[in-house]
Amino acid sequence: MQTTTELLKSYELKVTPQRMAIVEELASFGHLGIDELYQKLTKRFPTISLATIYKNTNAMVEKLFVQEVKLPNQKSKYELVKAEHAHVICGVCGRVEDITLDTESMVDEVSRISHYKIERDDLVFSGICPACMEKESA
Repeated sequence: MQTTTELLKSYELKVTPQRMAIVEELASFGHLGIDELYQKLTKRFPTISLATIYKNTNAMVEKLFVQEVKLPNQKSKYELVKAEHAHVICGVCGRVEDITLDTESMVDEVSRISHYKIERDDLVFSGICPACMEKESA
């Protein structure tokens, strides 16, 4: 398994303590927004600014190392790029999870029906997670 330093270098990104910390947080917690990253990183870097987090996260998105996850009615979240997947979000608590789906056939069908050349597919399902359903029934 590659170290954080090796991963950043493999994507031709300059290795900085802030970038390493962003990658480590995303690897540990998955889907995080900029504000969440800021809260976590200020514990390690008390003087870090939101602008630094935005700049570094955007640089990693441009290099296709980090993916922006656009969610309905929420600020974007970020995750490390991984195998093709979709997302499911709880409308009650806001929890976001990855779900493995073969989206290729869906993209092909959308392209066939719409005659669009699909360049990106962000598939997000909304619902209520099992923990929130349990709370509602209690």
